[in-house]
Amino acid sequence: MKSSYLIASPMLLLQLCISNLRHIFTSVFSKVFNWTLGVCIPLTSSVSQLDKEEDQSKDKNATAPTSVNYHFTRQCNYKCGFCFHTAKTSFVLPLGEAKRGLKLLKESGMEKINFSGGEPFLHDKGDFLGELVQYCKQDLKLPSVSIVSNGSMIKEKWFQKYGEDLDILAVSCDSFDEATNQLIGRTQGRKSHIDNLHKIRNWCQQYKVAFKINSVINTFNIDEDMTENILQLNPVRWKVFQCLLIDGENAGDDALREAERFVISEEMFQEFLDRHSSVPCLVPESNEKMRNSYLILDEYMRFLDCREGRKDPSKSILDVGVKEAICFSGFDEKMFKERGGKYVWSKADMKLEW
Repeated sequence: MKSSYLIASPMLLLQLCISNLRHIFTSVFSKVFNWTLGVCIPLTSSVSQLDKEEDQSKDKNATAPTSVNYHFTRQCNYKCGFCFHTAKTSFVLPLGEAKRGLKLLKESGMEKINFSGGEPFLHDKGDFLGELVQYCKQDLKLPSVSIVSNGSMIKEKWFQKYGEDLDILAVSCDSFDEATNQLIGRTQGRKSHIDNLHKIRNWCQQYKVAFKINSVINTFNIDEDMTENILQLNPVRWKVFQCLLIDGENAGDDALREAERFVISEEMFQEFLDRHSSVPCLVPESNEKMRNSYLILDEYMRFLDCREGRKDPSKSILDVGVKEAICFSGFDEKMFKERGGKYVWSKADMKLEW
């Protein structure tokens, strides 16, 4: 009995030593491993905890879709020769799916939504658009809801029904000469684009919607002086774009437009800007500023990457979520800020005199 105890004691001592050494080795190895990663986590943390923290870090650094341009339709009743979002399909998401995507964007940080096309008032006579406008303002409580339109399909009854929930309406107008608009393709039949522009301006005033004008500067209007007309219409912003080529849309073998003949140089664009420098609401955007500084969603709710001079789509936010899809947008947040992408965009904050 005594010899058995003496034999067992060294064995127990040896097992105890081995156990202690194993514990010390594991502790040292864990600390060295964590220091190598540049992180400090408790020894009880598992690999899944580390992965979770890395995912949270990625989410924190992900680009927020502060301002989004949703081109929900490609259909249009105009044929502007430089159009860079042409009518390649007639697809439009069901209203419920479009709302689901807008909610995902709001939950990811969207503050401003801009609806565009195509011509957004063309689908369902503007009611589809109106439903989205109401949803974004009343349900999602977005600070800013805006639309870009050619103005040809807008009726006063639309303002009566949906105008209260719209912050900004931008109407595209490239010239105050009807013959020039005909050459560009911004026309339909014998309707006067200019007369319609003034009518919509009055409706915006009447129904308390901030009025904006967008102009694409190209070879057909480069020598025009629009100062007097712009000052008369007095928009909150006059966005002036340099004609932009996008492969597969308005340039290249598969394009529906041939915009090469509309393209102007940087110098020509600057001359136009200099001529209109006295217009206080002028907001210029060259190709360099415009190409990667917009978050563009197509009709399938895919972000479009224009970095390579074409539109490469991400997966739909409806399938993979906003954070994954936005990684493939090519969005230049720095340029977005430099070009003044964030401004006073809620009509409640503009302090306009209606």
